[in-house]
Amino acid sequence: LLKENPTPSEAEVRAHLEGNLCRCTGYHNIVKAVLAASGQDVSGIAAE
Repeated sequence: LLKENPTPSEAEVRAHLEGNLCRCTGYHNIVKAVLAASGQDVSGIAAE
């Protein structure tokens, strides 16, 4: 994802992960990690 889009939105990260991993946690930490790896601020992302 980051190769194709170096600064994806939270929604784009979630869409990219859909169907690939267990949804039981809602990907919260994975989404935060991807956004952090892209250099974005993740402090405003709350667990849902």
